[in-house]
Amino acid sequence: MGFDRARLRRRVRSWGGSALRRLGWLPAGMPDGLGDDAAVLAASHEQRVVVYFAGTVQNLYQLRQWYAPLRALDAEHRVLVVCADSRAARVVAREQPLPVVVVGRSATIDALAERSDVALFCYVGHDVGNFNALRVPGAMHVFLSHGESDKRVSASNLVKAYDYAFVAGQGAIDRFAGQLMNFDAPAHVVAVGRPQLDDVPTGPRERAPGSPVVVLYAPTWEGGQGSSAYSSVVSHGERLVQALVDDGRFRVVYRPHPRTGVSDARFATADERIRAILAAAGPGHVVDTGADPYRTFARADVMVTDVSAIAFDWLATGRPLVVTVPPQGADVAETRLLAAVPRLTAREIAHVGDVLGREVDQDPGHDERARLVEYYFGAVGGATKRFVVECDRIIRERDALRGGRGRE
Repeated sequence: MGFDRARLRRRVRSWGGSALRRLGWLPAGMPDGLGDDAAVLAASHEQRVVVYFAGTVQNLYQLRQWYAPLRALDAEHRVLVVCADSRAARVVAREQPLPVVVVGRSATIDALAERSDVALFCYVGHDVGNFNALRVPGAMHVFLSHGESDKRVSASNLVKAYDYAFVAGQGAIDRFAGQLMNFDAPAHVVAVGRPQLDDVPTGPRERAPGSPVVVLYAPTWEGGQGSSAYSSVVSHGERLVQALVDDGRFRVVYRPHPRTGVSDARFATADERIRAILAAAGPGHVVDTGADPYRTFARADVMVTDVSAIAFDWLATGRPLVVTVPPQGADVAETRLLAAVPRLTAREIAHVGDVLGREVDQDPGHDERARLVEYYFGAVGGATKRFVVECDRIIRERDALRGGRGRE
């Protein structure tokens, strides 16, 4: 019998891949696939809802914002978090109380869904790995997203893969209807509000007369291609922060996006320089990397951000908002939000203090932003309850389609 070189090469590749995964040497953006598959297959799970997270640690910001609403849903239908990456799973298990398992093989997901009568799969981002779970035919699949946004990717054809997409309000329904071809938005898009904003602070922040204005600078990341290059970290960031520090009227809270610098080292370098400026600026100027951006909202009077989801969430506070103009090449749609707020180009940074001072003192766009809150969110408050109610409705729909096989 001859020596099978091809078979040997396959085994070496397999052993090598396994070693890289177990040693943690895979790139940060690649799931390690080190699953608990044997344990998952040996158990019968009582949960009727699976939140499938195909990403890695650098994308956990997408899932973190759903921890509280998912706990509320767990009280009704029990929720299991299934990860494709063991590193992410360990973090999720530490941060919240819902059970977490790691699944490395798509066949395990199929078996889990059938043996445990999973009725609903939920997804927080458009990761290509979602298709390992979307293959399951006996459950409903709902895209939750991780925020409203004017980025073009917010109206992606990928949403057609899911039975339903949960969105905050009419603005997102109009976005899908206006930008996607051959997609029946009213039938597949469900407005539940924004559960993350149920307890967001609203109205002007109380501050003593003459005290510094707190500016929250919360830029997005650089994106994976030129059309999504909305970040101001390189074009605005260093000069913007330095101008506000030098002005003397302001205190800066810098909240970088968790993915800043993952695609372009220039953004990592600019981020380091911004942090250095604030470290040298003295008390009151801080870098905020906490998991909960909504706690940060409570300490700021005005936000400067990019075309991003956090701009929409900030709307709910009722406080002034300024959005940067991205570099050329970024695909920016004309939207009601961008038409209603001041836009800051890189050339105008020298005057940023005057712009922010006017916004805080006079707030000329207050009434229009209030109308935008109604358009984009319906109402602020009570969204967690609406989220649970809609999940319950879809689970009942699934059980009816399965001929009543679901558990009572």
